[in-house]
Amino acid sequence: QVQPVESGGGLAQAGDSLRLSCTTSGRTFSSVAMAWFRQAPGKEREFVAATSHNGATTHYGDHVRGRFTISRDNANQMGYLQMNSLKPEDTAVYYCAADRVYSLAHMTLPRSYEWWGQGTQVTVSS
Repeated sequence: QVQPVESGGGLAQAGDSLRLSCTTSGRTFSSVAMAWFRQAPGKEREFVAATSHNGATTHYGDHVRGRFTISRDNANQMGYLQMNSLKPEDTAVYYCAADRVYSLAHMTLPRSYEWWGQGTQVTVSS
């Protein structure tokens, strides 16, 4: 079992950078995929980025590709989302998720993940 806890959200201006962290507990982090999703008010939860259990494979949503970078440190059971060139439309609650997901297609789906953090708010002003 993996229990994610997000941190690092906050207020930013357009063009700024933020780095989100995902701290996990449990002994199985290195064997599970990790992903970031986001949800804006009134909208469905949206895929942002995912990485395989060993970090060898990464995948990004079209709206963040080239601006965001997902990474993980299995030794310290941590995951990260580096967000650069932030835009107002990036404003949302960001969630870290983890589970035994192996196919690229499944990595983009919220229903593929059992373990979720409580979310961290990111607000980007213009």
